[in-house]
Amino acid sequence: MTRTAMQYIAEYMIKAGTPYVVGIPGHGIWQLPDALYDHKDEIQIISVMHEQSAIHLADAHYRASGVPLVTFTSIGPGATNTIIGMATAFVDSSAVLLITGGPHSYMKGHSVMQELDRNHWSDFPRVAEGVSKKHWEITSAEQVPFVIDRAYKTMISGRPGPVHIEIAMDAQAEVVSTELPQSAGKLHVGKIHPDPSLAQKAAELLTNASRPVIVAGGGAISANACSELVKLAEYIGAPVVTTYNGKGSISEDHELNAWSLGSFSSTSGNSLASSADVLLSVGCRFVDWSASSYKKGDTYSIPPTKLIQIDLDPMEFDKNYPTEIGLLGDAQATLSDLLIGVSDIEKPLDYRNGKYFAEITRLKGEWDQARSILRNSDSIPMTQQRAMTELRKALDRRTIVTAGAGLTQHTTLLDFPVYEPRTHMSSGGFSTMGFTVPAAIGAKLAQPDRTVVGIAGDGDFMQTMQEIAVTARLDMQILFVVMNNSGWISIRDGQLGMFGRSIETEFRKPDGSDYTPHFSNIAREFGLYSERIHDPNDIVHAVKRSLATDGPALLEIMVARSGPDVGYTGAWWDSPVPAYLTEQRKEYLKSKKEIQFL
Repeated sequence: MTRTAMQYIAEYMIKAGTPYVVGIPGHGIWQLPDALYDHKDEIQIISVMHEQSAIHLADAHYRASGVPLVTFTSIGPGATNTIIGMATAFVDSSAVLLITGGPHSYMKGHSVMQELDRNHWSDFPRVAEGVSKKHWEITSAEQVPFVIDRAYKTMISGRPGPVHIEIAMDAQAEVVSTELPQSAGKLHVGKIHPDPSLAQKAAELLTNASRPVIVAGGGAISANACSELVKLAEYIGAPVVTTYNGKGSISEDHELNAWSLGSFSSTSGNSLASSADVLLSVGCRFVDWSASSYKKGDTYSIPPTKLIQIDLDPMEFDKNYPTEIGLLGDAQATLSDLLIGVSDIEKPLDYRNGKYFAEITRLKGEWDQARSILRNSDSIPMTQQRAMTELRKALDRRTIVTAGAGLTQHTTLLDFPVYEPRTHMSSGGFSTMGFTVPAAIGAKLAQPDRTVVGIAGDGDFMQTMQEIAVTARLDMQILFVVMNNSGWISIRDGQLGMFGRSIETEFRKPDGSDYTPHFSNIAREFGLYSERIHDPNDIVHAVKRSLATDGPALLEIMVARSGPDVGYTGAWWDSPVPAYLTEQRKEYLKSKKEIQFL
C-alpha cells in the first residue's frame, strides 16, 4: 500500500483515539483533509470560521475530557491566526496539537505566497516557538513517523501543553514506508510520586498545623486529583481556596470550600490564605492575579506561612515564594501519598467542632452577605451578579460553563457556583478575550450529554461570535449567554479607579448615545433560537425555552454598566499609576513597598 505523509498522520490520529480534527482547509494543508476523506466514520473534521477559534475549541475539549485534539491550518495568515489560542493553551498547560503547512522544502526563502522569509526562511515556527511546548519542522516525509509520535507524547506527558508541527507542502504528498507503531498516542509511564521523605515531612507539617489552607490551581483538575484533594481537606479540616482554573476542584457547596482568592476574588479566600500557618499548593503558579500582586497580607503571608508546593514542573518551586517543601510529582499521586502520611500520624480531625471551622463558616457567611446585595438586586438594567444567580437556578448541577476575559469572567468566577471538576473553563492564565464561544463548542464535543453554556460579555462575544455558525451548521445544543452592557466595562472600571475618567471603553456613537448590536437578532439570522431579556425574573423561563430547542440558542441579557456600591474593593492589583497623579502615585508606591516575592 502506498501511504503519503498525511495519510500516515491521519491513520496515526485514528489509532491514537483522536475524535476530531479542527481547522480551516487552506491551500497549504489540503493534503490532510483529503487524507481523512475515507475515514469519516472514525474521525470527524470540524471546520471553524477563524483559526484562533480552532485552538480554543481544542483547548476546551482537553479541559473538559482530558482528550487532546489535532488542529490544522494553512501556511501564512492561517497559521499566525492561531497564536492567541496557542498562547492561551500554553499558559494554562492544555494539550493541543497544531499542524500547519509550510513552504515547499525546495522553495524555502524564495518568497512563496504567505511565507515569512525576510529574517529567516519559513519563519513561522520561530513565531510559534514562544507559545509551544515543543515544535518540529518537517521537510521530508520520512521524518513524519518519528515526529508525529513525539508530538503526541510530548503534549500529554509531564506538564501538558500545545505542540506545533510545520510540514512542507511537498513533504505532505510524499510516500511514507514506515508502519504505524503499536503504541500510537500512548505513554509508557505511570504517575510520578514525590520523594517519600519529603512527602513524610509535608504530612507532619500539615498535621501539626493549626490553620492549614489548601490552594487548588488548574493542575489539581488536569491531574484528576480532586477526589484526593477533598479527602485530604476533610481529614485535616483545611479550607480549600481556588484560582480561576482551580474552580470546580471542590464542590462549591462543600462546607470547606472557601471560594476564590486573589486580586478580584472573595474576602473569605483571601483572609484564610493570608492567615494560614501552613499552605498546601496543588498545581498553582502563584501569578500576580491570584496573589494580589504579591502584596504581603492581602492574599498570602509567605513567610511566616510555610508553603508546601505540589507541581509537575520543578521550575515553579521558589519562583515567586520560598517553598518550605517542594513535592515534585503528579498531583493525584502526591495527594494520595499525603493522605497515607497524615493517616499514619493521626486520626481524622473532628473539624466541625473546632474554632477554625467556625471562623471559616463566619468568613464565608460575611462574604456571601456582602455579595448578596448584587446577587439579589432588583434594579433594571440588572446586575451581572443577579443574572448569574438566575442562570444558576435554571441550570442543572452538571452544567459546563465557559467564560473569556472581562467583567463576565469575574462574575462567573464569583457568582456562578459549580459542583464538579471540568465544569468551569476560563482563560484564566492568559486572560484571553474571544475564548468563550469556541470553548463552549469544544466542551460540548467532549461532553455531548451535558448542558454547556458559554457566558460572554458583549466585548468578548464580538471577538469570536462568528463561531455560532458552527453550532447552527452542526445542530449543536449549546446555550450562549451575552451579558450586554455596551462596552469594555472591566477596562473602564480600571481606568476610572486610576484616573477618575475612562477613554474608549463605553460603546457610543459620535452624539454620545449608547451603541450596541442587537445580538438576539444577529443570532436569529445565524439560525439560533434567541431572546433579548431586560427583566431578571424572565431569565429562568428563557433558559428553559432555550434548552427545549433541538439546536443552539442565544440569550442576550441587558445588564448595567455599574451595580450598587457594596463597599468591597478586593485585594491589591499592581496597575502602575503615572507620576502626574500625585496623590494616587503616593498611595501606589506605598502599596508597592509591601510587595513580597522572591
